[in-house]
Amino acid sequence: MAKLRCAVLDDYQGVALTTADWSPLAEDIDLHVVRRHLGDEDAVVAEIADCEIVVIMRERTPFPASLLARLPKLRLLITSGMRNASVDLDAAARHGVTVCGTPSNSEPPAELTWALILGLARHVLPEGGALRDGGPWQSTLGADLHGRRLGVVGLGKIGTKVARVGRAFGMDVTAWSQNLTAERAAAADVELADSLEHLLSRSDFVSLHVQLGDRTRGLIGERELRLMRPGAYLVNTSRAALVDQDALVRALREGWIAGAGADVFDQEPLPAGHPLRTAPNFLGLPHLGYVTRRNYEGYFQGAVEDIAAYLAGEPIRVLG
Repeated sequence: MAKLRCAVLDDYQGVALTTADWSPLAEDIDLHVVRRHLGDEDAVVAEIADCEIVVIMRERTPFPASLLARLPKLRLLITSGMRNASVDLDAAARHGVTVCGTPSNSEPPAELTWALILGLARHVLPEGGALRDGGPWQSTLGADLHGRRLGVVGLGKIGTKVARVGRAFGMDVTAWSQNLTAERAAAADVELADSLEHLLSRSDFVSLHVQLGDRTRGLIGERELRLMRPGAYLVNTSRAALVDQDALVRALREGWIAGAGADVFDQEPLPAGHPLRTAPNFLGLPHLGYVTRRNYEGYFQGAVEDIAAYLAGEPIRVLG
């Protein structure tokens, strides 16, 4: 029997084949790894039109209804993690495509959130750059964490972990989301804010950890940014569309807030001329929140398991 064609998309680091053992599938699939990002649907179709199986990394390459309609051979789509808003599950079902997820861990994005907070607070990027480039020996004053207030927007798995670290630093922690209850806030040992406005106006650091949806898209706009303290910092490791990107650039350029950090952007990879690349007091990372060895091992080992189960006629971790 002919082998099924399987593509792994957006393997930026070139680790898909080394973080999992694909040998159990060697007799059944012809594996094709794509390291470069495919910028539009035409490029995706040209690359994988002959594939029955496709493995995708998070939301790097969306699979909307329009793309699924152009891939008549596709039968199994595997996404890293157990949720991917960029895949149209209803359209996949209409086209007879089974969509499966993989194991994932919530610790890496929580850890990266603190890398951004600490990097901003202690001016790690400019001070480290000055040291390497022969610049001034100390030119900034760091912002303290101990005794300051951390505002956590969204107290799910990741937000709770971020709040716990804030408490360990000796911070006062306040949380808010549209569904957060006083009982859940108390269980996490944090204060429940009366409103988003209340949280923003009182916090020295604000970190976003809510899912993107109709109620949260544009959650932080000009009005909300102006409510923040001039010495406060905003960090977003969740989804770019939670924050009005134009308003954020203005806030940084005009000094409404002290700085911002982000690991997520409205366009990824971020275009060379994007205004956030040159915004003052901005610390950006190329969407590294989930990019750790343990997570990747779970993603790709899970993908191997998903493919084997599908070929055996018993799909696992089916989404939708």
